[in-house]
Amino acid sequence: MNDSDQLHALAEKAGISIHWDAYDGTPQQVSDEALCSLLAALGLPADSEADIKASLAKLDELEDSENLPPLITGDCNKPVGRTGQFKAGQTYAITLESGSSVTGKVDGNGQLTPIDTMGYHTLKIGEQQVTLAIAPERCYSIADALGKPEPRTWGLAVQVYSLRRPGDGGLGDLKALEEFVRSAAELGADAVAISPLHAMFSADGNRYSPYSPSSRMFLNILNASPAAILGEEALKHALDKTGLAQEWSRLEGLEMVDWPAVAKTRLRVFRALFMDFRVKSGELQDDFKAFRQQGGEALENHCRFEALHASFAHGTAAPSWQHWPKEYQDPQNPAVATFAETHAQDVEFYAFTQWLAARGLESAQKAAQASGMKIGLVADIAVGADGGGSQAWSRQEELLSSVNVGAPPDLLNQRGQGWGISAFSPSGLQRHGFRAFLEMLKANFAHAGGVRIDHVMGLQRLWLVPEGASPADGAYLSYPIQDMLRLVAIESWRNECIVMGEDLGTVPEGFRERLMEKSIMGMQVLMFERDEDQNFKEIEDWNNTSIAMTTTHDLPTMTGWWIARDVEWQARLEQLAEDTTEEKEKQNRAEDRQRLAKTLGLKDTSPDSAKAAVDACISHIGKTPAPLVILPVEDALGLEEQANLPGTIDSHPNWRRRWPDQASTLLNNETPKRRLQLLAAARQEAESHSS
Repeated sequence: MNDSDQLHALAEKAGISIHWDAYDGTPQQVSDEALCSLLAALGLPADSEADIKASLAKLDELEDSENLPPLITGDCNKPVGRTGQFKAGQTYAITLESGSSVTGKVDGNGQLTPIDTMGYHTLKIGEQQVTLAIAPERCYSIADALGKPEPRTWGLAVQVYSLRRPGDGGLGDLKALEEFVRSAAELGADAVAISPLHAMFSADGNRYSPYSPSSRMFLNILNASPAAILGEEALKHALDKTGLAQEWSRLEGLEMVDWPAVAKTRLRVFRALFMDFRVKSGELQDDFKAFRQQGGEALENHCRFEALHASFAHGTAAPSWQHWPKEYQDPQNPAVATFAETHAQDVEFYAFTQWLAARGLESAQKAAQASGMKIGLVADIAVGADGGGSQAWSRQEELLSSVNVGAPPDLLNQRGQGWGISAFSPSGLQRHGFRAFLEMLKANFAHAGGVRIDHVMGLQRLWLVPEGASPADGAYLSYPIQDMLRLVAIESWRNECIVMGEDLGTVPEGFRERLMEKSIMGMQVLMFERDEDQNFKEIEDWNNTSIAMTTTHDLPTMTGWWIARDVEWQARLEQLAEDTTEEKEKQNRAEDRQRLAKTLGLKDTSPDSAKAAVDACISHIGKTPAPLVILPVEDALGLEEQANLPGTIDSHPNWRRRWPDQASTLLNNETPKRRLQLLAAARQEAESHSS
């Protein structure tokens, strides 16, 4: 076996796919250089023959170890463990979550007797104690939520920062979200899908993409609405105390979110609120103390990170933890505990802001349910977190902070994509009992009736790019999908949360079928639902296992698509392919309008007919057999501009656009109200056809 063969053997053993197929079906092979870089990121050096042998031995040792992993997943009413995982004939005792006990002997296949109770149980076998995560057959579904075997319901998709309310200080907050969900419920919505609310970098207001968070375990404190928790008087006093009332009002009047200014202003006001809060006593103070205690090590680590990050900030930016003094790069280093003691007030402040955000989100979900929504908020879990952020710092052995998640080259992105976020370490998760993955699931399921998993294919494999390399020089890394799907199913039922996955793009063969088996819905987006001839699908050709949408935050609004606003942006920013022009692309769009108009039964295909076209699009997706239709608010309002234009940073106002009216009355204007009535009627028609 030569060096290259040994390298390939190591890569395959580590879960890296050496061979993969391009978007056009052409077989590809990952370069040896890229394999070495990725293996190094996985903690498996491969720069020499000796390195490779040592790394192979390390994997063999882990595989042959008699020590059981700290967490083993299984299915209800099926033998537990893979064949031969336990020693046949060995006795064991299981303590169920309920406190009751089960005893038995390992069977001839090396497995445990089936358990009929879902949950996290404790297994004692020999000298070892491990957690058994026993999962239900599938996730909690829309049929479960609505109590109907073939539901046909609808909801809205909301960019939380876009919402407005009097006194919001220039950013959509959780009080505005609460007002919005009440309004949506009155009009018949059963769900409100929200943009990610993950924790960002409080010390750096220039980083605000919701899909590049510091941590997916905690919340963006800027979305907190302190007045909703502490009272209007407390906020007024803080604004007076800081002298920021005028700036608060100025930011509120802006057409778009000024994230750096909002962050700077809010943090000063929140600090003043905190200083007043901490010297008082009462139920709120008791609730905060309980929240902090319940948050445990994970919350403490995040708050320490925030305080450390702020302490190293210079001007408007702060370095990632990899560039901090060495003693602060490991959360377990005694120097970090010493820092936390000497900066106890700062650490407590960040816990206080997390408490404000968590209570605000909890209140919004309660409002949705109290208003009659059968699902309520649908939280969004980003595919990764910034490698320089809190989650990567806190859980270093479970995240791969030195690689980027991305996508291989395809028809739209010939050079591939690097998203600037880190991924979980498959082996790290298994060694630590899936701690970081479970922390993330529990945090996002906690105050929602549904969860959307961004780039859900990441449960099976992710395209990882070595640090400093081109996205084209990446490779697919496999993940323990069976374990991860079981854990998702457990949390889904424990929280009575529906689960959907963003499955757009390159999807592994058989993957969607696995999702269907677990009642995890995919996504159907109108402009992608076409046949082989690029004609748009008729209503009956849509499926009933995915949600249906007109568009997404990364795509043009339907009005923008109809008038080719996205083409104009691409031409302006020189994003068009080299072999085309703006005029040619607009001609292609005109042909696409004709295709869509044919499916919708429209005669006028001119750009001027956008209003009627969007109406027809909404009715069209409403009549499909999809159990849930999600209409982006931008399409309900008929807006031209999209939330995010992929491939841009500041040349397009990504994640900054605010909507034109107050959250409580936004949907009551003539256009959105009429369109929601169209959607509701279409859903009723679809339901009558299904029964």
